[in-house]
Amino acid sequence: MELLLSQNGYDVRSLTDPEKALDLIREVGFHVVVLDLMMPGISGMELLADIREYDSDLAVIIFTGHATVDTAVESMKHQVSDYIKKPFDIDEFNSRLEAVLRDKGLLVSSEERLLLTIGQNIRRCRKEQDLTLKQMSRRTGLSVSLLSQIERAESSASVSSLHKLAQALDCRLTDLFGDF
Repeated sequence: MELLLSQNGYDVRSLTDPEKALDLIREVGFHVVVLDLMMPGISGMELLADIREYDSDLAVIIFTGHATVDTAVESMKHQVSDYIKKPFDIDEFNSRLEAVLRDKGLLVSSEERLLLTIGQNIRRCRKEQDLTLKQMSRRTGLSVSLLSQIERAESSASVSSLHKLAQALDCRLTDLFGDF
């Protein structure tokens, strides 16, 4: 697992002593924990309960060769992000890990990054000119709601809308794309 994740570009820490896991989680501040249920000294379910006491939002993926209905139900009660049974398919595991990272806002596609960049640049330019969304709406003919959604990267703007925004902000269309 460590090799697989490292080869995919993740910064991975693994422990053979689960008693030290919570201290490491506190020290490092991980985004995701992949937790086996069968460990020496402490069960994965006990460690999961300890993790949840410390951080109720940390993404935890249960990874076990001893899947049971009871452990699955108990895991869901502790709001695990996923429950994966060994043996596993590498591609499926990667897809499920990416889904967990997306749900936590830790992984964005290039399209999402582009929308964020455009939205941030529009907002920055608008604020530099002390323009409100209402004023931008009047200048562009776009609704305040749409402008707000574009700035928050919740909606993509058409080329026509981007052109109107660039004109209203007195900037080049390419300025909205930044260094993307």
